[in-house]
Amino acid sequence: MRIADFGVEIWMNRWETHCRYNLAETCVDSVTVAELLRLAGLGPADLAAELAPMRLGYGAIEGSERLRAAIAARYQTVRPESVIVAHGAIGANHLVYEALVEPGDVIASVVPAYQQHVAVPESLGAEVRQVRLREAEGWRLDLDELADAARGATLISITNPNNPTGALLDPAALAAIAAIAGRENAWILADEVYRGLDQDGPGTSPSFADLYPRAIAIGSMSKAFSLAGLRLGWVVAPPEVLGAVSRHRDYSVISVGMVDDLLAALALEHADAMLARNRAIVRGNLAVLDGWVAEEPRISYVKPAAGTTALLRFDAPMLSEAFCTRLLEAEGVLLVPGGAFDTEGVVRIGYANDPEVLTAGLERTSAFLARLDA
Repeated sequence: MRIADFGVEIWMNRWETHCRYNLAETCVDSVTVAELLRLAGLGPADLAAELAPMRLGYGAIEGSERLRAAIAARYQTVRPESVIVAHGAIGANHLVYEALVEPGDVIASVVPAYQQHVAVPESLGAEVRQVRLREAEGWRLDLDELADAARGATLISITNPNNPTGALLDPAALAAIAAIAGRENAWILADEVYRGLDQDGPGTSPSFADLYPRAIAIGSMSKAFSLAGLRLGWVVAPPEVLGAVSRHRDYSVISVGMVDDLLAALALEHADAMLARNRAIVRGNLAVLDGWVAEEPRISYVKPAAGTTALLRFDAPMLSEAFCTRLLEAEGVLLVPGGAFDTEGVVRIGYANDPEVLTAGLERTSAFLARLDA
């Protein structure tokens, strides 16, 4: 099976350990085990009491009952038996595509997005029709374009909240997308790993899993829950999809780690505390970023509505990779070239890291931009 090079991951693999200010990270500032316990109202002895008698076998193949119940509680209509765990959202997405996509299928994929949602179905022989969000329209999804692309499609792929733009679909758009999919009897693969990090209101927008019977919702402990080190994600789907996913999963996953399963369940059982911490970070940091953009004549952006990322448009006579490379070499600041998302003239920033790192990184970026002016 041939597949395109994964632009974002190649960039991150090359540079993220060689920078001083990582403004490319997309996870909310990671928690320690001690901080997780504090947010859960527990102490080290409580965790030790659960870990000490644990027999380190494979564990529950589909995820423990405790974990799947905690995941199901993040939705309005989902039951634990509609959940299966995977190695991160990246593993969950890959399993769904492997299970559902056949050569010659039509996939409508909203971009820019994580490259997986184009490259993987293409590698499986599908025709991927890309529906591009437009910066001039505030990264709004054109529903008419989606309807055109979805004609004859077996699956619609959408990320909400969006990475890299930070765009968020409102309830009317969610309903319209479900109607488009329903007309085609198509699946919706909804990558919802940033769900829970809205900038306004209660902070968690509806899931497609609660809106459309042929929805497949993907979630993760990495982004909104600050626990990327667990490498744990999940698929929420109807029984026929989970059955197909399970057949492929047997060849690549078997089970997630038992300690990962336990810590993920603990975090999700105290999701309100975890998300309150993380919303405070992303909302506070976005205010810092917004103020910085307003003061930088060479930078503009569409202010994100959710998630942890934004696309910054830069005014400089170079491609995005050259901009990022020169910034990294000069100031130690890591951003992601927009070219990795097939979108030039912009760079992606992750603004959910330690506030001190964000502030220092933006200051160094300003120094770099000032030299461009000189």
